[in-house]
Amino acid sequence: MNSVIKGVGYVLAHTPDMVIENGTTQMTERIVNPESEYLKELPSHLRSFDEALAYWPNQVYIGNKTPMELAEIEQPWYDKACDATSRYGAYGQMMPEDEFILLMQACDVFDLVKLERGFVSAHKDALAQNPVIDESIMARIVEGVDASEIEQLIADDHAERICFGGELVGCVKPAHDIDVNLSAEIMLENIVEKASSVLSLLSLVHNTGIAKDEIEYVIDCSEEACGDMNQRGGGNFAKAAAEIAGLTAATGSDVRGFCAAPTHALVEAAALVASGAYKTVAVTAGGCTAKLGMNGKDHVKKGLPILEDMVAGLAVLVTVNDGVNPEIDLSVLGRHTVGTGSAPQVVIGSLVYDPLERAGLKVTDVDYFSPELQNPDITKFAGAGDVPASNYKMIGALGVKRGELERTQLNDFVSQHGFVGWAPTQGHIPSGVPSIGYARDAMLAGDMERVMIIGKGSLFLGRMTNLFDGVSVLIKRNEGAADEASGVSETEVKSMIAKAMREFAATLIEQAE
Repeated sequence: MNSVIKGVGYVLAHTPDMVIENGTTQMTERIVNPESEYLKELPSHLRSFDEALAYWPNQVYIGNKTPMELAEIEQPWYDKACDATSRYGAYGQMMPEDEFILLMQACDVFDLVKLERGFVSAHKDALAQNPVIDESIMARIVEGVDASEIEQLIADDHAERICFGGELVGCVKPAHDIDVNLSAEIMLENIVEKASSVLSLLSLVHNTGIAKDEIEYVIDCSEEACGDMNQRGGGNFAKAAAEIAGLTAATGSDVRGFCAAPTHALVEAAALVASGAYKTVAVTAGGCTAKLGMNGKDHVKKGLPILEDMVAGLAVLVTVNDGVNPEIDLSVLGRHTVGTGSAPQVVIGSLVYDPLERAGLKVTDVDYFSPELQNPDITKFAGAGDVPASNYKMIGALGVKRGELERTQLNDFVSQHGFVGWAPTQGHIPSGVPSIGYARDAMLAGDMERVMIIGKGSLFLGRMTNLFDGVSVLIKRNEGAADEASGVSETEVKSMIAKAMREFAATLIEQAE
């Protein structure tokens, strides 16, 4: 029996100061060209929280707008204010930087995050008002320290700066004197990942109404490495986030696969539930400070605001089949194997057409394909084009070659079976999974039958292999829900079958007598 998706949690933390302090592009520029014009201009291109709230792709991410509504807005989007500006949405929320900094401190269990006393006092009440933040989180917020102590830690211990509104408000200390894997830079990166994952899990619990102790397993699929010099990527982010989120009955582990990791994790979660090993599994991932302002030079050069100013997070709840929620169909899995090759045509063939063919489906039987959903506002101005559109064109072109589409249908296929991109360019975050919230709603409403989630990854980044990676899985409207929509529930169907069998057996007995 297939497992189902019961809900999602999608969150964004607006972190403009972290763009300057922690984004890899900016950190590198400070080393190689500290007096560059880019660094001087950068602060004037940062968005306010209100501007981030009014940005169309952000509102789609948290569920106040749909991908279909976004598709109707002429690109580019950065200069067109959205009419929805709430920080809370159907799938999660956007959190301002001051609250997120406090949440980072709440996620610190080794006294590494030091915040200035006045900053804590000024912003603590705002965090307490957040609907997903409970007393257990607030109890972890400490009073703070004097600014002089923070300055000394930065000067003497190489602590990483934490700023808000351009002012120094705290720091993250190194966790070891000589281990680079526990340096202040890495600890800040990991605490940010953990905090955004915790916020995603709390949003997931809030959205689904599930009791925290019902979640039995957590899978983290971010791109960070948690460990020391003896086991630099050993983990376990999953359990670390579950602890702060209050998931006391959960165990868990980490899955790493670059951008493909969320789809790998979704498949593993579905398999764990379908096998009976666990009844309820949460897939989660926090965001990445390294990718903040990643394409900032191109954006500043072209007069744009810094659009990569959001730390993102996601969570998906996978449970046993309830006859209502959309099913994860493990019989329709696409796999990029070691022997597949890296040519775009064979990649799409292995991830899209091979699993559909095995299931007796055509490419047009899938309502929407959800591959890399990078926001084209970000990628186009950086010279990378529209990534989702390129994927849809490749899927459609291969369909033409295979005879499943007419050449004249190609443009319509792209618009009718593809989502526009809206996710932040945070590596793993855009990789297929951000569409699950919308797809689930559409399936529950009877407006969608199938969506294929496609995760792809570039393994060469680790310098261990030149192989490509990819995995896909089909999510479909629950068959139980379909029966109920036609007036006959799954239970009633089973009852009718049982009754018919009893009557048939009685007839055989009568004939025998």
